[in-house]
Amino acid sequence: MPFSRKIIHIDMDCFYASVEIRDNPSLQGKPVAVGGSSRQRGVLTTCNYEARKFGLHSAMPTAQAVKKCPNLILVPVNMPLYKQVSAQIHQIFRRYTDMIEPLSLDEAYLDVTDCEKCSGSATWIAKEIRQAIFDELQLTASAGIAPLKFLAKVASDMNKPNGQFVIKPDEVAAFVKALPLKKIPGVGKVTSQRLSEMGLVHCGDVQKLDQTILLNQFGKIGKRIWDFSHGIDKREVQPHRERKSVGVERTLRENIRDLTQGIALLDKLYEELIRRLERSLPNMPLSAFRKIGVKLKFEDFQVTTLEKTGLPLSLAGFQQLLTQIWQRSKGKSVRLIGLHVNLPEENKHEQMSLW
Repeated sequence: MPFSRKIIHIDMDCFYASVEIRDNPSLQGKPVAVGGSSRQRGVLTTCNYEARKFGLHSAMPTAQAVKKCPNLILVPVNMPLYKQVSAQIHQIFRRYTDMIEPLSLDEAYLDVTDCEKCSGSATWIAKEIRQAIFDELQLTASAGIAPLKFLAKVASDMNKPNGQFVIKPDEVAAFVKALPLKKIPGVGKVTSQRLSEMGLVHCGDVQKLDQTILLNQFGKIGKRIWDFSHGIDKREVQPHRERKSVGVERTLRENIRDLTQGIALLDKLYEELIRRLERSLPNMPLSAFRKIGVKLKFEDFQVTTLEKTGLPLSLAGFQQLLTQIWQRSKGKSVRLIGLHVNLPEENKHEQMSLW
């Protein structure tokens, strides 16, 4: 199968922390993290490489991070600043293509198949983009170049920080065969462990397997693993990613164990969710939403979600879901509760904007 697309995945290096260090050079060379205070049970949003040497990583509780790295400099999150810098990065992208799919403020896919700059070389285009980001914004980015989306994302992680990696069309088969399954985007620790127990460690192992085995074991993600393991990824770069859900969540000041405590917290969360919905979709009646969900994070940071179609968007509906999902705690305390609602199909024209 010929590969005709040229896709670049750009991933900023330690984005929030790098912006803070750029704006405050006295932080240079010191372990720096951006996140919430340990007194507020906060977590790290990101940290620089000096901090990572101590075993710190994003989503780590701040209290734990400070124990591991007593000299850690913690900077509060400044979202308006990061959004502004992200917009500047996207202006650089647009010099090369309009086919930009943002994944978050600090990473995006670019389809440069039709770009004639740099003699049409995706490798040179990625180099130029990274150089422009460095020259104009004093920040570094890593890039992955490949004919498939998931491979571009895998490649951008190969030479971090401030590097790039290319997978040419004629290298795809060999690269995929040797690729560890845990490197596939969306394959987390639990899935990786289950695959390993089945004797599946590399994509090459999956290539010898019947597709139905993975589908039966893993459902939707099983199909994705099978496709990617065979070098199949038909997803195009989507300049306008549809917003699929609206949600709210709260990390609790103290863990709770009792369902009644959880039910008591739903009132405020539900009010906030309705406010968000009315703000983002003012013309849609609440009766149009037919799929709601509840998310819990336990004391061991395991996350579980329960969604139901056909339940009305109401406080009673969320109470019903919370009662069901609470049984999964099996004695563990709960540190986060989230509510979300999936947007109806006819909402296709509503575009998600990061700015």
